[in-house]
Amino acid sequence: MTHPSGPYGYGYAPPPPPPKPGVIPLAPLSLSDMLTGAFATIGRYWKPLLGVALAAYGAALLLVAAAVGVAYAAVADHLPGVFDLGDGRGPTWDDGRPLLIAFGCVWLIAMFGTLVASAVVYGACPAVLQEAVLGRRTTFGAVWRRAWSRMPPVLGTVFLTVLLTVPVPLIVFVAAFIGLLVSFAGGTGPLALPFLAFGGAMLATLPTVPLAIWLWVKFSLAPAAAVFEGQPATAAMRRSSQLVRGSWWRIFGALLAAGAMAAMANWAIQQVFSALLSLPAPFEGAETADSAGEVLISLAPVLVVAVIGSMVAQAVCSAFPPLVTGLVYVDQRIRKENLAPVLAEAATQAAPRAAGEAPPSNP
Repeated sequence: MTHPSGPYGYGYAPPPPPPKPGVIPLAPLSLSDMLTGAFATIGRYWKPLLGVALAAYGAALLLVAAAVGVAYAAVADHLPGVFDLGDGRGPTWDDGRPLLIAFGCVWLIAMFGTLVASAVVYGACPAVLQEAVLGRRTTFGAVWRRAWSRMPPVLGTVFLTVLLTVPVPLIVFVAAFIGLLVSFAGGTGPLALPFLAFGGAMLATLPTVPLAIWLWVKFSLAPAAAVFEGQPATAAMRRSSQLVRGSWWRIFGALLAAGAMAAMANWAIQQVFSALLSLPAPFEGAETADSAGEVLISLAPVLVVAVIGSMVAQAVCSAFPPLVTGLVYVDQRIRKENLAPVLAEAATQAAPRAAGEAPPSNP
């Protein structure tokens, strides 16, 4: 005699759960699945992920340190003319101009190094996910080679996304700031004038923010497409637009949650290093220093701790949002292109290789 089996009626067993060879089930993913999968990927593959992030940002830090050293050697003779002035004297343009030029060059080098390092990390996360979704192992060397080889198109997608999202609010802000500054110049005191113009420019920029956010989400899957599919930058942007179409709000919510969680983790790590910086010992030498050079030397431990804290926070927290973005990409392909059976077959073919057996003749 057949007995009822719950909500599935008489004689019907519940459907089997989807296969889960790796960090996610091979089925349409919920937000919980994406976040859990990202955490599981970090837990299982933390060595290659953290290794690539530390190597990339460490190289960028060395590049900036070298630039600072060269800049200091080039403008050391002008430092006393700006920082070691007597009473009633002000810095001259002949001493200030080289310092501004040196600072601008160091800033440009730092921005370039940070962008390249971020592109390498953005390439490493999908490279790790390719193995994590199928439950396969990987190494630091394999992830680094894959991330470095895809760094140019990933960097291109980041640059194109910034180029599309930033100029409109920036142009509106600059135009509003200059216009309000000129219009207020006749009847407002010099102290309040910049603040009023800045506030008015910020208000004028607000209507353009939704457009920038919409474009950012529209092209958010481009780095993952550049790595997963080997697409060039422009093709990856078109691919992202195609995958996001019809699911903008759900993808926006997933990216917003990932960014908020990464920001909270970054803040917690920074608090630890800020507690170290609050100790009075590092500042004792600066109080008795007689010159700008001695001040910089005495503050070197503080700067080192601050830089190390920033690099550690960046390395630890920079991987989580790209991992969630990569899982959003996989989810969209599962929903729109029925990728789950293909992944299940690839995981089945990878199982003998993981067990030490010979791979199948037709993978």
